[in-house]
Amino acid sequence: MISILKIKNYISHISMLCSILLIAVCPTLISCSKSSETSDETTPIEEEDKTINADAVVAADGTGDFTSLQDAINAAPNNRTAYYYIYVKKGTYKEVITVPKNKDYIYLAGENEATTVLTYDNYASRLRPDGSEYGTSGSASFFVHGNNFVAERITFENTAGIDAGQALAINIGGARSSFRNCRFLGHQDTWYASNGTYQYLKDCYIEGSVDFIFGGSTAFFDQCELVSTRGGYLTAASTPEEQAFGYIFKQCKVNAYPTVPAGSVYLGRPWRPNAKVVFVECAMDKHIQLAGWHNWGNPDNEKTAFYAEYKSTGAGASMDTRVSWSHQLTMEEANRFTYENVIGDQHPKFSKEKIQIN
Repeated sequence: MISILKIKNYISHISMLCSILLIAVCPTLISCSKSSETSDETTPIEEEDKTINADAVVAADGTGDFTSLQDAINAAPNNRTAYYYIYVKKGTYKEVITVPKNKDYIYLAGENEATTVLTYDNYASRLRPDGSEYGTSGSASFFVHGNNFVAERITFENTAGIDAGQALAINIGGARSSFRNCRFLGHQDTWYASNGTYQYLKDCYIEGSVDFIFGGSTAFFDQCELVSTRGGYLTAASTPEEQAFGYIFKQCKVNAYPTVPAGSVYLGRPWRPNAKVVFVECAMDKHIQLAGWHNWGNPDNEKTAFYAEYKSTGAGASMDTRVSWSHQLTMEEANRFTYENVIGDQHPKFSKEKIQIN
């Protein structure tokens, strides 16, 4: 009779042999099994994209809640502390639009920045119904007076024409605002923001001729495109003396219409003596004047204005020919003009969720 011990040893050898055969024949099965177990333990399940339903929908074709954006803004509750989302379908909306002071936290989301167009054609010398002139600041197509205003995928436009004089596409008076994938179209004085305000512009397009970015705000232009429609000046900053920053252009493209002559556009001139403008790592085309900056006919402005560049590139970048009173920054000096230092916590943030129609 075979002893029980021998039987146990025999069974053990058979078990070991089976295990070896299983590994040899089905390695993929075992590998997949182990991989699946590890994945379940260490890899989180991806959530679906989060969305926000718009509070109001504006559609020129009548398929929304409103056909007028101004009506949609007027319908938003006053004195909000959370965003009121307005989705604007593609279309051309010709109306002068105002976000009043009591309408904080308005968030505009356009369907497409090229086809969602807010436009008007007022200009400074045009007469109001009462016989008075609109004036420069009153000529805007769009006024922002509410705080924490955000716009995405919108065109702000003034169509008064290249010979109309001052004609604003937007006038920003609200304390803090942000713009992403927006276009600002005009000629003279296209984009204006008043003293003491903050703006952050990401991936935006700004077009104009004379002083088409002007005012006394702190504004950070992040990877934007500036396009001149004829000879003139990109900026006319009026930065208050006590204000640390004016306009910062970070990694922007500085281009022009093909009809704009080489060397016919200055980077800026000081609307007020303490204008502050800095271009950081920007690409400049040949339309930029090699001198770079203009003193607006007043040599005293050269003592107070702060105009600077860091690592400009392109045919319009010429550090050796810039006016002597401008600055070519070192890396250490340029580090002062980062997003975090200039604007990081001073502007409303963009929504991480997709804004959709109910």
